[in-house]
Amino acid sequence: QSQLVESGGGLVRPGGSLVLTCAASGFTLKYYSVAWFRQAPGGEREKISCINSSDGKTTYGEAAKGRFTISRDNAKNSVVLHMNGLKPEDTGVYYCASDVPPACDGYFGLGTWGQGTQVNVSA
Repeated sequence: QSQLVESGGGLVRPGGSLVLTCAASGFTLKYYSVAWFRQAPGGEREKISCINSSDGKTTYGEAAKGRFTISRDNAKNSVVLHMNGLKPEDTGVYYCASDVPPACDGYFGLGTWGQGTQVNVSA
């Protein structure tokens, strides 16, 4: 059974950092496009970042540019999101999703999704 599991969320002070991990089981993640999405309380789900499978190209939403970095850890069959300079508005549930490439221009509607990990940025 194909599955994605996110981890690494938690409570952090403004300006702090977190590392989120999206671990796959049942399939080889490096062959798929992988994206991170965020859903703030009462808000819509937005795409934060994406990494292609074929060329490793990465893309970032405006909220993530300059602060977040997405990368692959193929040895661990996972994708990692490094988040620095966190702000209270970064609070929300973070989901990872995978889909058959090329998928980074889309919203992974037919892809595999994880259950999410909660990030809280607060003083």
